Amino acid sequence: MKSGEMFANLGSIIAGVMFIWAMIQQYCPYELRQCVEKYGSKVFTFFYPYLQITFNEFTGERFMRSEAYSTIETFLGYNSSMQAKRLKASDAIKTNQPLTLSMDDFEEVADEFQGVKLRWASGKLYPKSQTISFYPSSEERRYYKLTFHKRHRDLVIGSYLPHVLKEGKAIKVKNRQRKLYTNSGSKWSCVVFQHPATFETVAMEPKKKKEIVDDLITFSKSEEFYTRIGRAWKRGYLLYGHPGTGKSTMIAAMANLLDYDIYDLELTAVKDNTELRKLLIETQSKSVIVIEDIDCSLDLTGPRKKKVKEEEKDATPKDPNQKQQKEEDTSSKVTLSGLLNFIDGLWSACREERLIVFTTNFKEKLDPALIRRGRMDKHIELSYCNFEAFKVLADNYLKLESHQLFTKISKLLGEVQMTPADVAEHLMPKTFPGDPETCLESLIRGLEIKKEEEEEAAKHKDSSTKKEQEAREKDSSIKKEAEQNKESPESDQLGNK
Repeated sequence: MKSGEMFANLGSIIAGVMFIWAMIQQYCPYELRQCVEKYGSKVFTFFYPYLQITFNEFTGERFMRSEAYSTIETFLGYNSSMQAKRLKASDAIKTNQPLTLSMDDFEEVADEFQGVKLRWASGKLYPKSQTISFYPSSEERRYYKLTFHKRHRDLVIGSYLPHVLKEGKAIKVKNRQRKLYTNSGSKWSCVVFQHPATFETVAMEPKKKKEIVDDLITFSKSEEFYTRIGRAWKRGYLLYGHPGTGKSTMIAAMANLLDYDIYDLELTAVKDNTELRKLLIETQSKSVIVIEDIDCSLDLTGPRKKKVKEEEKDATPKDPNQKQQKEEDTSSKVTLSGLLNFIDGLWSACREERLIVFTTNFKEKLDPALIRRGRMDKHIELSYCNFEAFKVLADNYLKLESHQLFTKISKLLGEVQMTPADVAEHLMPKTFPGDPETCLESLIRGLEIKKEEEEEAAKHKDSSTKKEQEAREKDSSIKKEAEQNKESPESDQLGNK
């Protein structure tokens, strides 16, 4: 009975407080109400021992989604899925990825860090004007609120929040779907990157392969080192070699090893250096920026400033369409200095942890300033297929580690230059199920044919060289006879005198 009376009294007190507050809001001036709320809040926070930090979903004037909010959402979704009673799942139909869970609105979960207990709560602010709609309002504001005791302020701000952001970013990178980007003018478009190449399947000498893998892993773990020496956290790789030696496959293997996105930059689609900088700014960290066949992309092999010929200046097309086409063709393009600034200038430090990869078939054609150390830090030559590389291909294509025909193939590969792409084509099964021995015999025939062709070419070259030498000797003998004939009349004239 006493408890009933106590609850009745409590209810009367609450009703009285609500009545008084309603009267204050109705009849008190706005300034007085604001003053009461201000000092009342100060009195409440003086006795309330907990602090709160709010992370809003959208910040700034441009309605940009907060990166901190997104990172915290990832962290809480990964760590609180077993605690929260109400979760929301992302739509994974288009991405073909497992469902991603996160806290639903107005849900709370607990966390512990170095023995300190903290609470995370998710909330949402509704717009002032409520309208009936089947779609969520664009004015809704979601947020996460962290509550902790005020005596742990330094620990939370100094250690816990950086820990949350670091863990959230790591989870986001681990669970993200990697993309392959390409540019159309100054805009990037992307598709899902699903290339299966790895360093285990790359046809290359094991020693050289290990050297590249160690270099990549060392780079990915050297953030503190690059900060200490005052360099942007990036590294340049120049891949060069004959067509079919596996340059594109190497790029895919590098991206798969480090879990990086790939930005395939088409320089011919970039209007000028300004657009190039814009594209660079829009790239993300943990990425590989690729310019394939750079010797064919732009005129970067000759002088940095090219003079216009006089006949080109005087040539004025009469057709308006031709004139417009010529104006488009002669519009400003990316220059060598702009590309160099892209690689290691001031703008190159706008993102961290990136690889910049150039590929070319002819290294000697490139400007030395473009490929010097510090820009292209590591030069990797992808050569013709040797026996070690063949064994990798045989294991990939035929599941063979040894065979009686390997000895003959090893001898032929030492005598003939064949690219890994050509070797792989011979190892492709021509029937189902494939016969490994038939594929090896096909490779042997291909190597023997190529050997005969090279010998014929060498003989033809020797015969051509011999004919050229004979022609030169004949020309020199003719010249000598002419000189002698020229001198003989003079001697006859002297004799007559």
